[in-house]
Parts: sequence; structure tokens; C-alpha cells
Amino acid sequence: MSAQFARFLSRSAKLATPATARLVARASARHISTARVVARSAASLRVSGINGAPASGILRQYSSKSYPDHQVVGMPALSPTMTQGNVGQWQKSVGDKIEPGDVLVEIETDKAQMDFEFQEEGYLAKIIAPTGTKDLKIDSPVAIVVENESDIAAFADFTVDQAGSNSGSAAAESAPAAEAPQQPAQPAQTEAAAKPAVSSAADSGSRIFASPLAKAMAKEKGIDLAQISGSGPRGRIVKADIESFIASGATKAAAVATPAVAPAAAAPAAKPAAAKAAPAAPAASAGFTDIPLTNMRKVIAARLTEAKSTVPHYYLTQNINMDNINKLRKSLNTAANGAYKLSVNDFVIKAAACALREVPEVNSSWQGEFIRQHHHADIAVAVATPAGLITPIVKTCDAKGLRTISEDVRDLATRARANKLKPEEFQGGSFTISNLGMYGITSFSAIINPPHAAILSVGTTESRLVLDESSEKGFKSVEVMSVQLSADHRVADGAVGAQFLKAFKGYLENPLTLML
Repeated sequence: MSAQFARFLSRSAKLATPATARLVARASARHISTARVVARSAASLRVSGINGAPASGILRQYSSKSYPDHQVVGMPALSPTMTQGNVGQWQKSVGDKIEPGDVLVEIETDKAQMDFEFQEEGYLAKIIAPTGTKDLKIDSPVAIVVENESDIAAFADFTVDQAGSNSGSAAAESAPAAEAPQQPAQPAQTEAAAKPAVSSAADSGSRIFASPLAKAMAKEKGIDLAQISGSGPRGRIVKADIESFIASGATKAAAVATPAVAPAAAAPAAKPAAAKAAPAAPAASAGFTDIPLTNMRKVIAARLTEAKSTVPHYYLTQNINMDNINKLRKSLNTAANGAYKLSVNDFVIKAAACALREVPEVNSSWQGEFIRQHHHADIAVAVATPAGLITPIVKTCDAKGLRTISEDVRDLATRARANKLKPEEFQGGSFTISNLGMYGITSFSAIINPPHAAILSVGTTESRLVLDESSEKGFKSVEVMSVQLSADHRVADGAVGAQFLKAFKGYLENPLTLML
């Protein structure tokens, strides 16, 4: 058996990529099973595939004459909808040893702050994207990892520009030195002569090469990249070029950045550049402030615009007598002796779950070619956070008691405001509830959260006078709560929505039925 295992490892080492081969070699040394080796190689998000096409957030293997063998860690895709991310707090410092499963850095996705768990061994040699770096595209370089601790010092001056050039095509790497100068320090005459060439290429519509960080800085400062001559490989614009351009005062007067060797060639580019930069730098007396969009705000804008423009909404309103719920809630909280504290929203969630069980057509989602009817009520509860609205999901509410629902809601809401939710805790679900009653809002029309079939908007409870023949005065005061159902007509017709609200009203006005 051991001989067959050795032959398998030998064949695997010949066929696999260098990164996978190292995994196989380590497995042999540690005497772990073949199945475990294969599973680890297939599941790792950081290792290049056999065909050389890297997966999202991969770790690429490089070596060159200038630097020892190293791996470039890319921005990982930590959620299905993530296209870019922000870099949070680094949990490892340069020189630290990394074990499989260690948290390398916190990444802010489009919905939450998540830990990026590294799946390889090595040493952190360079942090390319420091804490606070924003809007990095998926696979953009964030760090350098090496196998040998002695190689760390070689990457002290490594830049994001060099990391980007390593990921280029084989043709670019083999280009003549005259086309791809690698030395950043050139004589003043050579540098001055190169600038007009780059500017004229930009003027003629040629592609402008710039690192992701340089593009982000230029966008933030309102700088036209066509004005800047790159000092990186093949004229690539890097961070240092942007900083030099800003220091020269070129954003205030584009003509200052015009090379002395060819003023006529660069001058036409300066005028449109100055015009583009003007809106990005409003005067001090301007009566407004431009607030950059966060990843979460971009996703909210895109999803709600899509929902409002493509989903055929209809709206149903119901008034509910809350007297019995208020009495039961007060009684249960008194009996709890501080062990728990039920809110009106906890009863609303439980009543909605029971109504969804009674009218399953509303507990459905639109899937394009079919309608999916869910077997459990996984209710998404809208939570306002400093970064924007998020909807953590309380799973299987139909099978939980009021106390468990209350504890789950509190835990999810707390972690949502701290940006600590896991993707599975805010993605999916079968129904949504949005409650603005605590703000004194009597009623509102919520936008459906696709692919859910409906969302229930809950208003405040207020005192109203109603007719009462049994009273001497002929009327009495009752506590009334208004709710509105926004439903997708593709999934649930108006009569179905009405049946749901009727069942929901019945459970709240007769709360003992929630225990059945």
C-alpha cells in the first residue's frame, strides 16, 4: 500500500503546478491521506489551477532575477456579489509566520467586514495594500508571501507596480528592455525625453497603463491620467507618479506639468484635463459636500433600483388591534425577571412566520423560470447600520419560540451594526420585515427585497377611538398598529396577499394561537 501511495505522489508532483506539488510533498512528509491532499488542493482558493488560469483571490507563484520565489496574494472574492473590496485591519505583520487557517487581514465586502483566512504556509514578506485601501478590484495584489524567512528582507522595496507587472502576459515579460525599462532611476535627460512620448500616445487615444492604486488616487484627486508620464515598466503610471504630479501643483495649473521639451504636444491635453478636474474640487464657499459611495451603498442602490423597476409591486394595508399583544408581552416580561425582554417586533416576526406557514404562496421567491416555495420561514429583518441597510436572516422562525427569536434578532442586529455578519447570515431568506414604528412612522411602502415575493412594513402603535356599544360612552380607546404588505404580482396575486394579512392579523389579535 505504501509503495502505491509513493507512486501516486510521484505522478501528482509531475502533473501538478508548483504550488500543488508542494502540497503533495508536504502531505508525504506528514503522512496524511491522499484524499486529504486532493481535497486541500482543490479547496484552496489561493493556488493557481492546473491550466494556469487563476481563481478569484488567488495566490500566484513568481520568481525572477531580482526577487526570490514569492507568491502574490490577490484581493479575495468573499461573497457571490463582491466585485471589489476595502482593506481593513491587518492581523499579521511583515515577518510573521502564517499557518493554514490564520486570519491574514479583514476585508470589507459589499455587505460586511469579513476575515480573510489564509490557506497556505509561509511568511508575510510585504503588505502591498495597507489598512484603509479602498475599492480594490478582485485579484488586485494585497500582499507578498514567501516560503523562506530569509527571503523577507529582499521585498522591503517591493511595490504594487512590480506586483502588477509580475501578473502580466508572457509576451510582456519577454519584451525587449528598450520597450520595458525596469530601472526607476533614470538620468534627467532620459526622463524628460520619455514624457512627451507618453503624452502624445495618450493624446492619440492609446491606452493609458496605470496601477490600481494610481487610478484610485487620480480619481479621488480629479486628475486626468493623460497628463502624467509613468515611471514604471512600459510607461505604467504608479503611486509615486501621482504623488509627484500633486506635489508639482499640476492639479491647480495643468500647464505646469507640460514638459519643456515638447510644449506644443502636451498643451492640448492640459486644457481638457483642467476642465475635468474642476468639478472634483469645489470652491471653499460651495454649499454642498460630496460623500464617496461605500461598497454597501453601491450594492443597495443597484439592487433597489432593479427591484423597483423590474418587480411589479402591489400594496395591501391592514390595521391591527394590539391590546392583547401588549398585555401578553407585559405579562411575559414581568415573569422573565430580567432573563429576557420581548419586543413587539418579536411577536410580529413570530406572527408572520405562522401566517407564512398558513399561506405558503407568500413564502416563495421568483427564480426566473420557476417559483420556489420554501418549507420554512427564514425571515430577513431590516437593520439600519452606519454603512447602510442590511437584512440579517432569522432562520426557521416557524419552528422557534418567542424567546429564541428575540435572542437571535438581538445577536444578529448587534453583529450587523459591528459589520461582523457572515455571508450566510444575510444572504437568502424567504420573506422580509421592515419596522419603522420606533421612529413614529404610522405606515410606509417598502421595496421588495429580490428574490423574495413580499416584504412587510410595520408602523407604530397609536391610540384610536373605536365604536363600542358595550361602553357607556359608546366608544373606547384601543392600541392600533398599521402594517402594509408589498408583494410581487408575478408570485402572489392580490387575493393571496389578502389571505396572508388576514392570517397575520388573526395571530396578533389572538396571540395565544402563536403557541399552537
